Amino acid sequence: MKKIVFASIALLTMQLGFAQIKVPAASPTETITQDFGMGKLELTYSRPNLRGRSVFKDNSELAPLGKVWRTGANASTKLKVTDQIDLAGNRLDSGTYAIFTIPGKKEWTIIINKDSKNWGTDYSANDDLFRFNVPAETTKESMETFTMQFTNIQPESCELHLMWGNVDVKVPIITHIVSRLNAQFEKALSADNVNPNLYFTAANFYYDIAKDYNKALTNVTKATDNNPKAYYMFLLKAKIEKALGDKASAKADAEKCVQLATEAKNDDYVRGANMLLKSL
Repeated sequence: MKKIVFASIALLTMQLGFAQIKVPAASPTETITQDFGMGKLELTYSRPNLRGRSVFKDNSELAPLGKVWRTGANASTKLKVTDQIDLAGNRLDSGTYAIFTIPGKKEWTIIINKDSKNWGTDYSANDDLFRFNVPAETTKESMETFTMQFTNIQPESCELHLMWGNVDVKVPIITHIVSRLNAQFEKALSADNVNPNLYFTAANFYYDIAKDYNKALTNVTKATDNNPKAYYMFLLKAKIEKALGDKASAKADAEKCVQLATEAKNDDYVRGANMLLKSL
């Protein structure tokens, strides 16, 4: 009887010991989050390796041409958006969606599917929201691990890259924020009591994003009037004046930035202002 008890205890100990062992997944999951526009993009997918297998070919072992692919491994690839975006002209509201694809020789079909909770092979076209095609590019170097990443991040645009083997597919993503932000700034700036710090924020918006240099100059001038020691504000003012073609004013404010930044011992802004001066 004691031998049976001891054997049971030994077996339980072995089971508990094995339960504590974490084996690396063959296709590890990655989640990437990207600030974009006025919201965030979050992508969750599993990353298989080639391991000498063929991919994106007729009847290939991995992701054959012309067949719906889960765009990774294991569970379906998920895209979560927190603010409205456009994919190739198709509007996508806030929510979580599944991404499926159909690889082709020269172009891929991108499928946005509303069922983000299914296993990757449980695809149903009835749940498709929309489809669109994008070109497929051939790369010189081969990518061993399937990789997705957001690149070329601009205020209203970015790209989602799908890379594996010698293929790179770029999905354009657009958001429309200028008109919405412009309305918010106009309302805030017309208030009875405006926080002086808002002028600098507005100047950056009108200069970098809206490209309305006259409004940018109006606001940065108010910002420097309220904070005459802010060297970084004078550098922005000089950039705006340069964009407006007023080189004399740009030169004066860049020199002001050099003076104030030198007093504040900020070499980065001294260097930045001097570079601007050289460009005038």
